[in-house]
Amino acid sequence: MKKILCFTILVISFSFTIQAQTSVNSYLQETKQEYDARMAWWKDARFGMFIHWGLYAIPAGQWGGKTDYGEWIRESAQIPVAVYDTFVNYFNPVKFNADEWVKIAKNAGMQYIVITTKHHDGFCLFDSKYTDFDVMSTPFKRDIMKEMSDACRNNGMTMCWYHSIMDWHHPDYLPRRTWEAGSRPQDGADYERYLKYLNNQLTELLTNYGPVGVLWFDGEWESTWNNTYGLEEYNHVRSLQPKIITNNRIGNGRIEIDGLTGGKTQIGDFGTPEQTIPDKGIPGMYWETCMTMNDHWGYNKYDINWKSAEDLLRKLADIASKGGNFLLNVGPTSEGVFPQTSIERLQQIGAWMKTNGESIYGTSASPFEKLSWGRCTQKPVEGGNTRLYLHIFERPSDGILVVPGIYNQPVGAFLLADPEKQLQVKRDGSDLLITLPAALPDPVNTVVALTITGKPDICDPPVIWAAHDIFISTLPVTVTSSRDNIKIHYTIDGSDPAISSPLYSEPLVLKKTTTVKARIFRDDEPVSPVSEQTFTLVKPWPSSAMPKALPGVAFEYFEGKWDSLPDFSKLIPVKTGVIEDITVDPKLKAEEFAYRFHGAIQIPKEGVYTFYTDSDDGSILWIDGKKVVDNDGLHSLLRKEGAVPLKEGLHAITVGYFENSGGNELKVYYSTGDEKPRQIPREWLFY
Repeated sequence: MKKILCFTILVISFSFTIQAQTSVNSYLQETKQEYDARMAWWKDARFGMFIHWGLYAIPAGQWGGKTDYGEWIRESAQIPVAVYDTFVNYFNPVKFNADEWVKIAKNAGMQYIVITTKHHDGFCLFDSKYTDFDVMSTPFKRDIMKEMSDACRNNGMTMCWYHSIMDWHHPDYLPRRTWEAGSRPQDGADYERYLKYLNNQLTELLTNYGPVGVLWFDGEWESTWNNTYGLEEYNHVRSLQPKIITNNRIGNGRIEIDGLTGGKTQIGDFGTPEQTIPDKGIPGMYWETCMTMNDHWGYNKYDINWKSAEDLLRKLADIASKGGNFLLNVGPTSEGVFPQTSIERLQQIGAWMKTNGESIYGTSASPFEKLSWGRCTQKPVEGGNTRLYLHIFERPSDGILVVPGIYNQPVGAFLLADPEKQLQVKRDGSDLLITLPAALPDPVNTVVALTITGKPDICDPPVIWAAHDIFISTLPVTVTSSRDNIKIHYTIDGSDPAISSPLYSEPLVLKKTTTVKARIFRDDEPVSPVSEQTFTLVKPWPSSAMPKALPGVAFEYFEGKWDSLPDFSKLIPVKTGVIEDITVDPKLKAEEFAYRFHGAIQIPKEGVYTFYTDSDDGSILWIDGKKVVDNDGLHSLLRKEGAVPLKEGLHAITVGYFENSGGNELKVYYSTGDEKPRQIPREWLFY
């Protein structure tokens, strides 16, 4: 696994260069309804098992006196490939029982299993005719994927594959790690040959094992992989299994902790946050949080930092309440068994799911922005009504559960643990009050099922929006709400909106610094809090003269190990020069380096410009000597942004970037208005 986390939507228009032209064309025309139908089983499942298993289970986290390794041990411990290859001779998981694994997952309430067919080390857990570096070359000599896929079908589970794009073993995979230069030079490597190998193995996985629910890609972030390859592979796998789902790691545009995809081209069907839960989910998009039970994906016998069952159960409810899926990982031992602590956690989760699974499966995100006592999921029920599942993490001290700001009428409420007993529900203004029993059946997460009339009508304030909160001359501002049968009244004089205030009907055009306030009314009564947003009129930053400007941008390249951007003025560069745009040379070094780019950017038209850096690790962008984007620190691929008002003409630009370890990437974008971020054109850069 890469340390970064991760949504992307189905690509509906792109060209391709592979076989099955006729069938692939139908995918390009997939409607939203067809897309949603293809995703329906996965969305309804909500809960799946991730399995990271391979040769890295043999050292079990230990190498060279250190005990903190996992599935990345070959790279992180810098084990020569010739040494790592010998692990094949010791992989003999005689206790492996596919049926037992699948039943453990099913009894935990999981609906699908994603297992590593090949991780970054290149070792394959299936019988591949394209390599000897697979399970058939081990003493075990059994096709693990065949046994797993059969067991899943026999137990009503959906089989899914994880497959790494990265491959540290294949002779044609590029780039090489810098520490491999002596033992594994890249001379003669042909990346196109590797792509054919990757394609051939995916064909095996999608033709030899029956229907596959998801192809979960990973290892896409290195410079050799690009969206063109991703698009071709997307077409290829869907030509083999048209209903298959892929994640957004099939392309190389993934950014940010939330697993979103940046740029114009978005490939794949869902986003992949890793080890984190987005604060507000990713509304309107499919996403899945993948997470370990302890600190490692692959088996590490020294890692005892286990998450509690209580924590995992609440994470499951939290994720479902934000509209996501939960993919929970197990790292089996080299003998082929799940760690006992993993089994215990799954048994505890399964016991809760037997009673409360209805509140997870087939549900949608909470209609509430925040609840003080827990979480909420929902699903439609008979008669056009809605059932709200109220996940109580903390019982209110007075025993009254307040469901805030809801205008629907209650039909009834009961505990999922005791469905025969109705709970008392009454209204108090815009709130519904539910009387709870003196003791809840589950102190970790007791679920109340509350049925209401119609779709949820929640007391949410209107949304005030503009492209920026600063502007130079004029600024259009919109005010919107998704609620039915309402009117929006607004003010721009600082007072709170009343029924006598102006009625919003079209965008407001601001010409001076203004605070816009808005509120929702129904039947001439306020039915929401007041929204408020201030927009500030500013003067554009002046441009500067640069009479001898030449195309390109100057750079300084440094080597060293940092946890944040260094003071470049105190460093001596290893290399300097001029390049066409702000980009990192992947041939220089894979980690422990830094860059400083400096020059000028030609702004074609006066306006407010937003600049972005996508970086792994840290970056900072300055315009005219002022910090605009601060993306500093140790992190995976992350996007930060900042907006500035600029006059037409040249403005000084400086970008600092450093890479400690792991993936390395830097991209710099800009946008104006509400357009999508775009790469800065080369013709805009001078030095």
